[in-house]
Amino acid sequence: MSLPPEILKKVRLLEISTRKLVNSILTGSYNSAFKGQGMTFSEFREYVPGDDVRTISWTLTARTGKTHIKKYDEERELTLMLVVDVSGSLDFGTGVDFKGEVATHLSALLGFAAQKNGDHVGLLLVSDQVEHFVPAKKGRGHVNRILRDLYYQKPLHRQTKISAAVQYLQGVLKKKAIVFVISDFNDDGYAEALKTMSKKHDVVAIVVDDPAERKLPAMGLVDMRDSETGEVVTVDTSSRSFRDAFEVEMRKRFEIRERELRKAGIDRVDVSTNSDFVAPLAAYFRKRSAGGRR
Repeated sequence: MSLPPEILKKVRLLEISTRKLVNSILTGSYNSAFKGQGMTFSEFREYVPGDDVRTISWTLTARTGKTHIKKYDEERELTLMLVVDVSGSLDFGTGVDFKGEVATHLSALLGFAAQKNGDHVGLLLVSDQVEHFVPAKKGRGHVNRILRDLYYQKPLHRQTKISAAVQYLQGVLKKKAIVFVISDFNDDGYAEALKTMSKKHDVVAIVVDDPAERKLPAMGLVDMRDSETGEVVTVDTSSRSFRDAFEVEMRKRFEIRERELRKAGIDRVDVSTNSDFVAPLAAYFRKRSAGGRR
């Protein structure tokens, strides 16, 4: 597939900036936050005082006349699945980046952190249906391929249905995985699907917000387009009554989101388009490493 030069340039610049952040902030905390799938036998060695007697190999001890134990190492290799919302509501932002761009940057951070630790990384783009799927593989080239797809793949649909992603993943993920769902969660009815998936997989919601969705600034007459339905209306944002009505409606949406995520019972990280989105992710890793959950 031949990609436009501007997309290749974006990917390269994103890789450079992301790798610096991964090396300086995320590597150690990612590694300690997510444990391997279990323990695997490494080698035998002679027993020393303080070793767990349950690890003694009685067969080898009897054969050699010296007490030996079995040494186990953590099976470190993991699968990280990035579920990225590409619906119309992500094409909005009043900060440096739109919500969708923040989602791409977060995907890069997580992807390169996983790659540095030798883990597999996959990608699922979702609107109200599955738009694109990349099976999990290892390596820097594979993470770059995921970033290219994030920039290049254009969604065919504009609405949001988180449960569509969950249903698809339940069919393709055979082993336990870490699943990051990056979205503004402008949807409802997905709590049970996420809760069910979290029984087998480690599911984390990264909630992307923009402050203007909570408090609309007074900008005079503005054409507002519903990013998911395409409907355009002209509104007077200088009207206090309109801004109040807008904020009431948005509060209802946020209340639905809070209810759904609370019912799902999964970990959660909140990020914003107008502030450092790396810090909340790093803080989550540190908290998880210390044994805490959100």
